Amino acid sequence: MRPFRYERPEDTDAAVALLSEHDGARPLAGGTNLVDLMKLGVATPDVVVDVSRLPLDTVDPLDGGGARIGANVRNADLAAHPLIRRDYPVLSRALLSAASPQLRNLATTGGNLLQRTRCVYFQDVTTPCNKREPGSGCSAIGGYTRYHAVFGHSDDCIATHPSDMAVALAVLDATVVALGPGGERRIPAADFHRLPGDRPHLDTVLERDELVVAVELPPPVTGAVSTYRKVRDRASFAFALVSVAAHLEIDDDEVITGVRIACGGVAHKPWRAARAEELLTGRAASTAAFAEAADAELADATPVEGAEFKVPLLRRTIIAVLRDLAAEATGGRAGITGEEGPR
Repeated sequence: MRPFRYERPEDTDAAVALLSEHDGARPLAGGTNLVDLMKLGVATPDVVVDVSRLPLDTVDPLDGGGARIGANVRNADLAAHPLIRRDYPVLSRALLSAASPQLRNLATTGGNLLQRTRCVYFQDVTTPCNKREPGSGCSAIGGYTRYHAVFGHSDDCIATHPSDMAVALAVLDATVVALGPGGERRIPAADFHRLPGDRPHLDTVLERDELVVAVELPPPVTGAVSTYRKVRDRASFAFALVSVAAHLEIDDDEVITGVRIACGGVAHKPWRAARAEELLTGRAASTAAFAEAADAELADATPVEGAEFKVPLLRRTIIAVLRDLAAEATGGRAGITGEEGPR
């Protein structure tokens, strides 16, 4: 491991000052990703700014509804928090599907958002990787691609974002609060991560000298139902092949009045299924409608070679999640369960 300077600031302003003063500075909270990358030689910060003891470790209700989650709230604590379990079950379920209990006890809200790709070529410093070293090439193209992209990839990078929590935050219309030299900046969670384009080394829209200090959730919608489903190679401690977070509102006539869908494991960022949402809004809830919406969303999917199986897998997962939510919202009335509908 390369030598580095270690700093433990007393407050968030001091932490931001350290990030501003040193180009090679990186914040450290739970360390579940950064320390691993430092051991592998992927991350080589000159200064490690330990923010783990800053007072950002509470979940607080907001005036008018909603909640503010401090960036240092541990994933396990957030999943178990009574307010989160009651009002935001999709977030609690996403957190509990991630990693192992030991890792969830260490990992933080801010760190989870900022974790880097788990592409095996990114983590292997002996192979070219545009994400690790811009301009060096992408070893994943033509390589092992079981966990790689279906949407939004580029000739420079086909990696996917690994976070489960971020997928739930995208479907909740959450806001990421960042603190920089100029003060706080609020970023919609769905826009926080970025597609690779020709700059895949940039995972987010966060500036180098900005620190994530909180995530804010809007007030819950009365009568809405939500959930998170993760499909993976084994029941525990595996990253998503595909995942779906969904929020559904249905009126007494079984018409969909509100729907939000986000997909994980398929793009460089949580993939908000805007086309499916638009198609479903105002329609009667039915399995056929869910299948039509999934087909519309997947029409532009361009899976890389080796990841083609993700398209039908994601289709089935979207349909199953929406069907289950609709049954929950309406008490399982007829017309919602049954055949998948057209392919």
